Formats: sequence, structure tokens, C-alpha cells
Amino acid sequence: MEDNRANTPDKATARIKAFEANTVIIGTILALLSAVICIQIIGEVGVSANTSILGAIFAMMLGKLSFGKLRQFKNLERQNYIQTIVSAAGFSASNCAFIAIGIFLIMGEEKAIFPMAAGCLVGTGVSVVVVGLIYDSKIFPASNAWPPGVATADILVAGDEGGDKAKRVIQGVIAGIIGSFFKLPVGAVGIVFIASLPSMAALGIGLLIRGYAGKLFNFDIAATNIPQGFMIGAGVVALIQSIIIIVKSRSKNPSKAEESLISCTVSDKSAKRTIIISFGVHAAGAIILGIMAGIITDMSAGMFIAWVLWTAFSSVASMMLVGMAAMHSGWFPAFAITTIFMTFGVIAGFPVLATSLLTGYICSVGPCFADMGYDLKTGWLIRGKGADVAYELHGRKEQVKIELYGAILGVLVLLFSAKLMYSQGLVPPVSRVFVSTIEAGTNSSIVKELLIWAIPGVILQFAGGSKMLGVLFATGLLIDNPIYGIGVVIAVVIRLVVGDEFMNIRDAGLIAGDGLFGFFSALFKVFL
Repeated sequence: MEDNRANTPDKATARIKAFEANTVIIGTILALLSAVICIQIIGEVGVSANTSILGAIFAMMLGKLSFGKLRQFKNLERQNYIQTIVSAAGFSASNCAFIAIGIFLIMGEEKAIFPMAAGCLVGTGVSVVVVGLIYDSKIFPASNAWPPGVATADILVAGDEGGDKAKRVIQGVIAGIIGSFFKLPVGAVGIVFIASLPSMAALGIGLLIRGYAGKLFNFDIAATNIPQGFMIGAGVVALIQSIIIIVKSRSKNPSKAEESLISCTVSDKSAKRTIIISFGVHAAGAIILGIMAGIITDMSAGMFIAWVLWTAFSSVASMMLVGMAAMHSGWFPAFAITTIFMTFGVIAGFPVLATSLLTGYICSVGPCFADMGYDLKTGWLIRGKGADVAYELHGRKEQVKIELYGAILGVLVLLFSAKLMYSQGLVPPVSRVFVSTIEAGTNSSIVKELLIWAIPGVILQFAGGSKMLGVLFATGLLIDNPIYGIGVVIAVVIRLVVGDEFMNIRDAGLIAGDGLFGFFSALFKVFL
């Protein structure tokens, strides 16, 4: 789908800093609020809020306040910074830190809580910086889908410009709220009209197979390791494809005209260097985490080295896979991918505490990578889609700074509230899944099943190329949400037959309406 949603920037405001006093003060207050609310929601309901949309709504409301110094928030760049910090704090607190630390609350390993929080700070921090450095490279082009980022930009621009865009957004929001009330997958439908069609088709088919294989064929795919095996095969190929993209050399030097067509603002060399450095930083973070948690005394020197290397590799691989899935479809299978790397940790024979730390560290890197990608897409659109490269790079750098600050705030909020939340019975359900899986161990038959079903994952991912068909099909197999599968497939068919012009901007409204209804209904369940 061609993206015609750029908002040409005002050159007079092209060098706005993220850490202006008013932005920091208001952003910090809203970020802390976002973190607390998102912790409550994921602990009580088991799902996280759409923090990008939540941040956009807060930012748009600020933009409508026209008195005193608040007039400066009429500027879309400042609204984007507010949206970014709000989103980062909510994501890091709930999807990263609470899930990771929740593992040790459930296990009763309170001595590991502070080390795990430190690990989360490293994991989230590295992921935010890495995506900021490799965004708009050949492997993560700014021009690719990043659907929630497009929706967020549409919300901000519509609020700023009004007129037909605002009408279309409002129509979409109303339809999204009504559809969500009746439990229809309106958010998924909206994403289909923004994202890559082949990618969404693969995701939808996977969701349908997972949801209806038992009813139609009396075969419970959830009771098998088929989805995990499929993801392993597809994930390995996806990583290889990513490596090829960033390391292959061209047979000839491109002309300037060719370079303008194929190049991004981040070179292959720079992207490769960033990924290699991130492996080293993750390895250093794992060493510090292991020493702080005391697991170095539980393993031989050789096993500890293997644990460090596997933690670092898994973290980098998780970032890449989660990021690519998020870029193409707006879905990020962070916890499914974490489960796979965790399973291999169990197979390797790492002690329970070491495997738990490995799991917590890995699950802290993927969500904020995806969130930062969405936020950067929003910024790229409102800054004019990179037409002014210097302006784009400035804005991107400022977004990374404010996202990093928001992520740190989110982790700290969770660290100081984790025990209180757990004492009230609040803990993410996925943390319990991780604990039960780690403590159950594994056997050779599971390994055999994983390897067998990795083969079709390899084939589909290889055949789909850069569209991530294998990874997204596997994501669908891992998620028990058949109604979303129906919505995705129907929307794919409609888009193929009718086109997508009638949904332009309305798709963002659908996503926003779905997100707002989900947020406030979850909030209602928590506090009432």
C-alpha cells in the first residue's frame, strides 16, 4: 500500500529538542501514569494496552490546549515526543520488566529481583538504542509498513489538520469502539489495510489453523510443539536472510541515481557494526547479571560461558525477529520467541535460576524494540518521510533519547511496585507459563518434534523471502485467537477485491478505537 500520509514539517521548528523543560515535565508525569496503569492491566487482565495509541491521544489533547506555554504542544514534533515517552514507559513496565521480574516473584527468588531489574534496564536500553541506529537500513526500512506507527501518525496529523482527515479518523474510532464492544477484531482489520498483504495473509491462516484444527479435524495443535518447531525453522532462515541483506557486497559500485533508489539513511556497514556491537553489549550485560544473581557459582566455567553466549545470541536474535514481524504486520511475537530460546536453555541443562534469568533478559529486549520502531515510523511520517535527511536524523535521535528515558522510568516504576502488585495477586499470566515450563524440564522426544516441524518453517520462510511469511504463519500458530484470524483473512480478501482507498485514515481510526476500548475496559476491570 503506497503511503501518502506525510505531513510536511515547518522548517522553523525543524530542530526541536526532546528534553525541553515542559516536554520533560509533562512527559514524565504522563509516562509514570502510563507505567502504573499498564502494570495494573497486564497483571489483572493478562494483556497490555496499546501504548502508542494511548500516547497519541494524550499528545493530541495537549495540542488542543492553547493557553500559556502549553501552546508549544500544538507542534507535531513535540506531540510525537510525548507519545514516544508515554508508549516507552508503558511497554517497558508491563511487557518487559513485569513479565521478567514476575518470574522470580512466582518462584519466591526475591534475591534475583534487583539483578533482573538491572538486566531489564540493560536489555530495554540496548534494544532502544539498536533500533534507533539501524532504523531505515535495508533490513528495517522506514518505508516499510510498521502499521501501529502509521496509525499513530494519522491520529496526530488528523488532530492537527482537522477537516476530512479528522472526520475519517472519527468514523474509524467510532466503528472501532462499537466493533470492540461486540468483540469483533476491528483492530486487526485496520492493520490489514496498512500492513503487507502476504504477511497478513500468512498470519491470518496461521491463526485459523490454530483456532479451528481441533474443531474441524479433532487435532489439538496447542498440545503439540508444532508451532514452536515451525517458528524455530522460520526464525533461523529469517536470521540468515537478515545477515545476507546486511553483509552481501554488490557486484558493482552503484551510480548516484541507483544509490538514491536503494539506499536508506543507515548504511549496510553501519547496521552490521551496530548488530555486532549489540552482541557484545548483551554478553557484557549477561555477565553482570550472572554475577549479581550469583549463578556463576552454580555452573562450571564452561557452562557459564555457554550461558552468556546463548543469552547474548538469543537477545540479538529476538530483537531481529520481533522487529521484522512488527515491521511487516504490527504483531510482535516476543513471548513466543522467548519461549523458544528458553526451551533450548532448558535442553542445554542450565540450572533453573540461570534459565529463568536468561528468559527474563530475552523477554525484555523484543517489546521495546518493536515499540521504538512504531514510534520512529510515526516520527518519520510527520517529519515528511525523510525528505529532509538532516531533519529526519535529528528527530530520530531525539526520539531515541526520550524513548530511552521513558523505558528507564517504566522499569524503575515496576521495580519499586513489583512486590506490592504481587501481594495483591497481580502478576502477568505469561510469567507463570515461563515458570512452569522451566521447572518441568524437557526430554529428547520434544527436541525431535521441534526439529521435524522446523523443516516446513524453513521452507515457507525461504519461499516468502523478505515478507516474513514463515515467522508470521508460526506466530499465528502460537496465538489462540481464531476470531482475529477470521477478521484478518476477510480483510485481506476485501483489500484484494475492492482496494484500500476507502479505508485510508479510517484504518487508523479502527486501530485507535479498538485500542481505546480495550484500554478503558481493562481499566474498568482493574479498578471496579
